[in-house]
Amino acid sequence: MDPRDRSIRDGEPELPPRRAFLARMGGLGAATLAGVVAPPLAPRGPETAEGAGIEAIGDVRRHLQAYQVRQKSALRLLRRPLLPHPDNGDESRYASRLGSYSKCLPHDDHGNVDGPAYGKLLAALASGRKADFEAIPMGGTVKLANPQSARAFDLEGFDSNELALPAPPEFSSAWEASEMAEVYWAALTRDVPFTDYETDASIAQAASDLSGFSDFRGPKEGGSVTPATLFRGDTPEDLVGPYISQFLWRDVPYGPITFAQKYRTAAAGTDYMTSFADCLARQRGGAASGTVFDPTPRYIRNGRDLAEWLHRDFSIQAGVNTALMLLSPAFGPAALDAGNPYLTSLTQGSFVTFGPPHVIDLVARVANAALRAAWYQKWLVHRRVRPEAFGARVHHQVTGVATSPIHSELLSSGALSAVFSAKGTYLLPMAYAEGCPAHPAYPAGHAAFIGACVTVLKAFFKESFVIPAPVVAGADGLSVTPYAGPDLTVGGELNKLAANVALGRDTAGVHWRSDGIEGLNLGEAVAIGVLEDLRGTYTEEFGGFSLTKFDGTTVTV
Repeated sequence: MDPRDRSIRDGEPELPPRRAFLARMGGLGAATLAGVVAPPLAPRGPETAEGAGIEAIGDVRRHLQAYQVRQKSALRLLRRPLLPHPDNGDESRYASRLGSYSKCLPHDDHGNVDGPAYGKLLAALASGRKADFEAIPMGGTVKLANPQSARAFDLEGFDSNELALPAPPEFSSAWEASEMAEVYWAALTRDVPFTDYETDASIAQAASDLSGFSDFRGPKEGGSVTPATLFRGDTPEDLVGPYISQFLWRDVPYGPITFAQKYRTAAAGTDYMTSFADCLARQRGGAASGTVFDPTPRYIRNGRDLAEWLHRDFSIQAGVNTALMLLSPAFGPAALDAGNPYLTSLTQGSFVTFGPPHVIDLVARVANAALRAAWYQKWLVHRRVRPEAFGARVHHQVTGVATSPIHSELLSSGALSAVFSAKGTYLLPMAYAEGCPAHPAYPAGHAAFIGACVTVLKAFFKESFVIPAPVVAGADGLSVTPYAGPDLTVGGELNKLAANVALGRDTAGVHWRSDGIEGLNLGEAVAIGVLEDLRGTYTEEFGGFSLTKFDGTTVTV
């Protein structure tokens, strides 16, 4: 007997899926089912004042319509062309795997991964079998971060394996060299308050040094990196106003309470993995000591505060906090997108659809979908090396221990002399005691989920709405004061929030700029795919979701 026909209810055999469905349809034939267009929904039963009998039994028409909604979504995805997934070639280019992620595996005393162990990782990724994952040799106690999830399926929006990213920079490229210099400078200036960027000497030195790279792709003014563009994103309005988004500074209305965004942060001047022995121990997967904390809660006022916030946040935190702010009376109905169908209704207000539960739920739902898409790219396509391991290669190159194909622009950069002057090595000073997470660099997971959350918020709120009563944190982070400057809009501050979350991980030393930029784009694509599916589930007269993408183009879903 076919296992699908096994007894499931008091000995009654389960009908095969197609026959069971036709039976539920009341005997509709296959030809009818294939070509039917269900009529509009209407209440069933006697049309009495009391509405007796409405939907008293299952509605065959509704049952069929629900099937058609799902079928239409599935067919739309099935018709999409398969996309190529290019990588940068580093994994096949270098037998030592110097350009590939290998943390948690066994490494020799120079930091080179054990070849057979890396081979077992590749075998497990290729097969997807639990037994192969369990056979991967580990170098310490830290476990790999969920590589098997790269094969998980999605039932809403795009499947995680269907979206593509451009190849990240090659290990030996001028582009990679510029990104590493930026990460060095972000580490060296973690304690500089954002309010002091225009006057701080180290910030000026960082901007000048990065301006000299031939392929640095961060934002510039007049062709040069300046204190006003340093470490910022390249999304619309990201350069307007303070470095930190209003949505990381404003009070958050949280049900019956409101909380100020003052957080525990790390102690000033505390950096980790500045000796090769410590760096090697972390690369092998050895456990690390805890963070040294500042005892005083503060508003985010410098790179160290931002990095530590992004050390402890959970995936939907920034997105849900922002949704709660935008839904609060401080913004009001005027902040809602003009396409919201309930803004013009005389008898209904939004709630389950187009209302607060809808917004909050959707912001949370797209975050994990974006992580699934990122994990596919991380583990099954790119396996890009993290900056901490690249820094060890730089250290060996400059000190003569070993050679690597590092671009000359980095080796002659002022960033190297600055980091040696500060720490006595050429290693990358890390904000986190454990260093980077136990998964590859590209794309950044934080960037993917915040990109998705922000895209949903753009769909539901008016991007041109001016932020009421904006604030700015002081240099000590103990208070916020009114901001005076150009208007800050919802769309601009959502873009800035996305950049803060994505590139703030660079400040910690765990990611590269391109990880963050492409992670945002991936998260945006994931969210648009989910919105496309949801568009077909609404019964309201609705013209679609309109929003501005991170590249400045507009789209209606």
